[in-house]
Amino acid sequence: MPVYFHSEDTDFRLDKKRLYKTWIRDIVNQHKKTTGNLNVIFCSNTYLLEINRKYLNHNYFTDVITFDYSLSDRVEGDVFVSIDQVKINCQALKVGFIEELCRVIIHGVLHLLGYMDDSGKKRETMRELEDSAMLVLRGLENGKDV
Repeated sequence: MPVYFHSEDTDFRLDKKRLYKTWIRDIVNQHKKTTGNLNVIFCSNTYLLEINRKYLNHNYFTDVITFDYSLSDRVEGDVFVSIDQVKINCQALKVGFIEELCRVIIHGVLHLLGYMDDSGKKRETMRELEDSAMLVLRGLENGKDV
């Protein structure tokens, strides 16, 4: 099943969509699951703040919010990514925009795979999984199986 990329209230468009779709499916498959309809929606801080307020009762900016519609081992859902917040993150972390964008996207996908980051140990596990996924992406970019 497909991975889709959309934009809401931002003119951001992702290049190399096929590469990132393959990457996301590879990560899902590594976790012994299949990819259903998975939407990655790029938006602004304002747009994501409204989602955060309306659906999660949180009144703060964030870089990613996921809505999980998965059934059994089929991963489906919406991953909303704030392009504004990714830009802020990459400046604060001194990393490239695409690197941070990919880390935020895969963070959302990992939530759909059932991983949480609401405690120290869980955050550590999430970061390790993100790092591993980023290595897979680098391998795909270089045409290597990882």
